[in-house]
Amino acid sequence: DTTINTMRSSLIIVALAAGASAFAPASLGRHQRRAVTRAAIDAPKEVNKITLLPGDGIGPEITEATMKVLDKLSEVTDGLSFEFTESLIGGAALDATDSPFPDETYKACTESDSVLLACIGGPKWDANPRDKRPETGLLAMRKQMGLFANLRPAKVLPQLIEASTLKPEIVEGVDIMVIRELTGDVYFGEPKGITTDATTGERVGFNNMIYSESEIKRIAKVAFDIAGKRNGEVCSIDKANVLDVSQLWKEVVIEEAKAYPDIKLSHMYVDNAAMQLIRWPKQFDTILCGNIFGDILSDEASMLVGSLGMLPSASLPAEGPGVFEPCHGSAPDIAGQDMANPMAMILSAAMMLRYDLARPAEADVLEAAVEKCLDDNLRTADIYAEGKGQTLLGCKAMGEAVAKAVEELAKKPVMA
Repeated sequence: DTTINTMRSSLIIVALAAGASAFAPASLGRHQRRAVTRAAIDAPKEVNKITLLPGDGIGPEITEATMKVLDKLSEVTDGLSFEFTESLIGGAALDATDSPFPDETYKACTESDSVLLACIGGPKWDANPRDKRPETGLLAMRKQMGLFANLRPAKVLPQLIEASTLKPEIVEGVDIMVIRELTGDVYFGEPKGITTDATTGERVGFNNMIYSESEIKRIAKVAFDIAGKRNGEVCSIDKANVLDVSQLWKEVVIEEAKAYPDIKLSHMYVDNAAMQLIRWPKQFDTILCGNIFGDILSDEASMLVGSLGMLPSASLPAEGPGVFEPCHGSAPDIAGQDMANPMAMILSAAMMLRYDLARPAEADVLEAAVEKCLDDNLRTADIYAEGKGQTLLGCKAMGEAVAKAVEELAKKPVMA
């Protein structure tokens, strides 16, 4: 389809804003976009190769629930099927191969059309050396696959406004997109390590907080492009009053903003941003962060919604497949108890359909199915409230409920 092909070639990254559902991006159609990063494929394919990375903790449970939803979607959609390949990452990979991101997993990911990751980590591996920890595998995947742009939406849904720990008047209407640079900063900077001071005999730990100008430019372009599809505002986060790397960050962002005269750019110190997200979150639209600041602030912004169990994310490269994953962790305390919320991973699958697989209509169906379950007062434990007429479901039952909603919604068009 020429129209879809043209759209996918010009569409790079857009924000999650009002559309067919509360999760869908703003109008994509015939708007031309500046080239920042591209989707894995240019036009819809009938058979889509998906690498599944269940990982650790609740990961296998939410992966199974998400697969059932995608299987139902393919069942009710002509010309759509999925070919799933399961690979190891994190603690599960360490136990099986002694590597948190085995070469076989990297090969499977790069040969697929897209990657769905559940979650990694747990106390079992916390005492391991740094190179033998699950998180090291996640960092390796990001670096080796070039996943430099992390998109984390935090949108408060009317059905879940009471689930937030903040007052309804504070969070009502909150719709934030956090853009986090993912392959630089203190997590990847060299030199780093733990050594012993020759004079004092005291151990010393050190990391290098470092960014190149090109790395900052690249992520700034993503943020400005996304803001152009939202409300046209970017707040860049730094600590330029004390950090040289933040001073460079600020200077480069200001320079890059000159190419986007329609975007309103502001700056905020990271400590103030952490406070303002709680005090007045509705002031933010698109937030641009480096790796470590984005790691912290995106989790804080996520909790405005009431539960990390509802929030998807996308990690995108300049080319090739992206990685789509829920924002939450592996929750080892509830693993194997059928208590996990699979909705964030299901919504991550919707982002995969939209951004990697050129399937925006099918993404709308998944997102609308999640909303329908919320409208029907179906809840997992993390978003359940006593005395509100809600039905408490486990992970498996919630996955089945979303799959059923997909079947019902697929029988009628999803209106934009």
